[in-house]
Amino acid sequence: MNIKNAQTDVDNWINEHGVRYFNELTNMAQLTEEVGEVARIIARRYGEQSEKESDKDKDLGEELADVMFVVLCLANQTGIDLQDAFDKKMDKKAKRDHDRHHNNQKLK
Repeated sequence: MNIKNAQTDVDNWINEHGVRYFNELTNMAQLTEEVGEVARIIARRYGEQSEKESDKDKDLGEELADVMFVVLCLANQTGIDLQDAFDKKMDKKAKRDHDRHHNNQKLK
């Protein structure tokens, strides 16, 4: 599945199962909440914080998918072709960062 198809799938889901898109500010708050859930799992599972028993069943993949869903909602409701934007970003990063990362002594 490419990003364009994912945007279409989200739009179809909203039209079929939702009433409408939440407004952009609500979705931004929801995105922040979802990123916080990802951060909590990462901090406890891979960082120095201990993982609580109640957190051990949390699914990182599901939480990352929640982040993607809200990002796709925001792209749809603001008229962004995220596939095009992502392709441009990857091209820009490839040109700008190739030598920078290969020459970074911290990464060796």
